[in-house]
Amino acid sequence: MDYKKITETPSNHDNLELMDTTTILQKMNEEDKKIAYAVEKTIPQVTKLVDALTERFNKGGRLFYIGAGTSGRLGILDASEIPPTFGMPHERVVGLIAGGDTAIRKAVENAEDATKQAWLDLKVHDINANDVVVGIAASGSTPYVIGGLEDAKKNGILTAAITNNPGAPIARIADIPIEINVGPEFLTGSTRMKSGTSQKLVLNMISTALMIKIGRVKGNKMVNMQLSNDKLVDRGTRYIMEGLDIEYAAAEALLKKHGSVKLAIDAGRG
Repeated sequence: MDYKKITETPSNHDNLELMDTTTILQKMNEEDKKIAYAVEKTIPQVTKLVDALTERFNKGGRLFYIGAGTSGRLGILDASEIPPTFGMPHERVVGLIAGGDTAIRKAVENAEDATKQAWLDLKVHDINANDVVVGIAASGSTPYVIGGLEDAKKNGILTAAITNNPGAPIARIADIPIEINVGPEFLTGSTRMKSGTSQKLVLNMISTALMIKIGRVKGNKMVNMQLSNDKLVDRGTRYIMEGLDIEYAAAEALLKKHGSVKLAIDAGRG
């Protein structure tokens, strides 16, 4: 089954080098405005994934992102923000990139072509049927991601895919395909632009909605965030002031005593 490689189609704009700076930025912004509308169309599929993740997380399951290049880095970025934002252990949301940690900063030659490596990377974490694997690839044809999704499915693990080419191989393999058609890139084929931005938006939706569903948010507050610097301690104190209707000093004392906003509010109400 063939599919149209939208991510490789020519830009809607040409002669970029002849444009003045303002025109370049305006035309880029014109393209960027299309991203949120494309993401909106994926909400039914993202809903399926979040609900499936919630069920598995409540049984101790985990979320794994696999990708190469920009897509892999975006998965790692999302995973790395879960512990400080929601107070979850690092091992509950894990980002894996073709080429390993070296590839986070520097491209690793031919790493994305290793079809069996993703499964080997996942096995290091003792992956099991309570977990979920989400493959991320703008092109939808990255061998590292294809192989990882195929092997995960063979082992009874729920899979999802995030791609910018509808009908791409990873979308056909995954149990839950999330296909974000943002159209051609401003700079032809540069998927770090609209495609990457759309992936980041979807990853934000997946992980934030999941954390809300499993009880890591209260009202609209990050009540389980790690208090790792003065700014976050101040933010947590203000959350407690609002939640308990008390003065700053009393809220700060509760926070220091109990170590988290949630525990401090629970104690203050108890």
